[in-house]
Amino acid sequence: MEPVIVAGAGSTGLTLSLCLARHGVPVLLLDDGSSWHERQPERTVVLRPRTAELLARLGYTAVHTDAARWTAWRTLSRRQEVQYVEFDADTEPSPLHLPQDRLRQGLREALAGQELIKVAPGSRLYAFEQDEHGLSVHTRGAAGTSGPPDTWWRGSYLVGCDGPRSTLRKLLQVRFPGRTAVERHAVAALRVDLPEPGTALLHRDPPGGRGSQVLARPLPDGVWRMDWALPLGGHPLTADALVTLIRSTLAEWCEGSVPPYDLLGSAEYPVHQRLARRWRSGRAFLAGDAAHLLGALGTQGLEEGLRDAENLAWKLAIAWHQGASDTLLDSYQAERRYAVGARLRAADQALPLLRSSGAWHTLRRSLLSGPMSRHTDLLTDGHLGRGLLGAPPVYDRSPLALTTPHGGGRAASGPGAVAWPLGEAADVPVVALDGTRGRLRERLGRDLLAVLVAPGTGVWESRHWLTAGLMPQLSTAVAALPTRTELLVAENYPGATAHTVLLIRPDGHVVGAMNGCRPTDLYAYADVARGGPPLQRPTGGATAGGDTDDSPGAGAQELSEEAAATAQSRS
Repeated sequence: MEPVIVAGAGSTGLTLSLCLARHGVPVLLLDDGSSWHERQPERTVVLRPRTAELLARLGYTAVHTDAARWTAWRTLSRRQEVQYVEFDADTEPSPLHLPQDRLRQGLREALAGQELIKVAPGSRLYAFEQDEHGLSVHTRGAAGTSGPPDTWWRGSYLVGCDGPRSTLRKLLQVRFPGRTAVERHAVAALRVDLPEPGTALLHRDPPGGRGSQVLARPLPDGVWRMDWALPLGGHPLTADALVTLIRSTLAEWCEGSVPPYDLLGSAEYPVHQRLARRWRSGRAFLAGDAAHLLGALGTQGLEEGLRDAENLAWKLAIAWHQGASDTLLDSYQAERRYAVGARLRAADQALPLLRSSGAWHTLRRSLLSGPMSRHTDLLTDGHLGRGLLGAPPVYDRSPLALTTPHGGGRAASGPGAVAWPLGEAADVPVVALDGTRGRLRERLGRDLLAVLVAPGTGVWESRHWLTAGLMPQLSTAVAALPTRTELLVAENYPGATAHTVLLIRPDGHVVGAMNGCRPTDLYAYADVARGGPPLQRPTGGATAGGDTDDSPGAGAQELSEEAAATAQSRS
């Protein structure tokens, strides 16, 4: 079997390669050298805790110490505080903020020693051909590198993580519609002591005419990233004008005096918002900036690229190991493109607030209606990872969905079925069949997870409950599933009653839930998760304790104890 070929060794390409290797899939990573550029400390990334956990599982274990955690978030309008959020590990965990070049370095360090990942340095994608069995990819040496001049590679799938000017997107002739907004932003990285060292600050309509918005967010080692939304129609910012902007902003926040500071880097940039028409063409896929650009209001395009990688990796892994239906491979575009499109629509709703300035009555005449607190929250959501601009996606319109709130998709059926939101699974304590204890999210990234909610098991050794209650029947049913599945037990789960069984995808999204163990339904849920046929009820005779011979899970009840032992060993 040929490897999956990943074009582009930026953060998205590195993450996708590591995800695939975790699934046991060989990878050829084409590194044209474009991701290694002069250090730019003003280019940073904000990671939600869930995304940081993904990177730690992939081997970048220092992500939590390399990043800054904020103690609080303040939103000001002129000189009045209108919002204050205090971060707490249990109720409101802080985002992580770190330089992009440190993120890439950490991912490259995780890449070292990965036997399944081969890096082709200095290789730039030039052309490719695909057929029924795979692809032939033609690369040329990238300018300024010592890469091979002309090479043909053979692969099973090709993923373009090659940035906003994606060569693969152009070869596929995929349109990249969108716009470049009229807004311009200035950004600077400063080493400076500010009055509230761990507090991020969003300042609307700051005094002194310094634009409609100023944003300050702490980084490690006493460094701050500052962003200014510049006045519309202005000229490019000169070096002197940037210094004036910095000094006036610092003076406003430091009671009139300008503290000593070091300017580590700066840039001026416009806001790009674009969405590729297609993210899949046969065996070729687009991910990250090659598929979307989200530049406004805290919508973190880089983090969305990491979500692309996690979503696509487990689907390609099933295709590589077992063969996959078009339904499964098409679900990548259906899920991720819709989620990113929703972010772009939310940003379009909020942009009028960014453009507005002056007193609150000006905001009330903006294009949005409703209370001012909701408007303020909308401007903050993207930065804090919540709401329309920042909350984790819910793939309720996915072809892999069992239920949707809009009445479409596949409907879970049967007396034991539970309607369940198809969002991210809660990170609860779990116990594996071998007695290993940990958190649910620590088990993500390889197989499907079947989680039994069984109050009381947390205080007993696993040998006491492996043969009690639902466990024997559930172990046998899990062993019969069409895709590798690990069985876990949780003392409790938010919103779930005792004896609820949840099926969770490798990327942490809930497939479905049921009360009790119905092997037929469990098999059908797993089949849907891998893009199999729609969920169908057996035509007769099925009960909570058995299957009919013509059901999708026929024979699950007749598996021997050896099958249950196999299920336990997979954990």
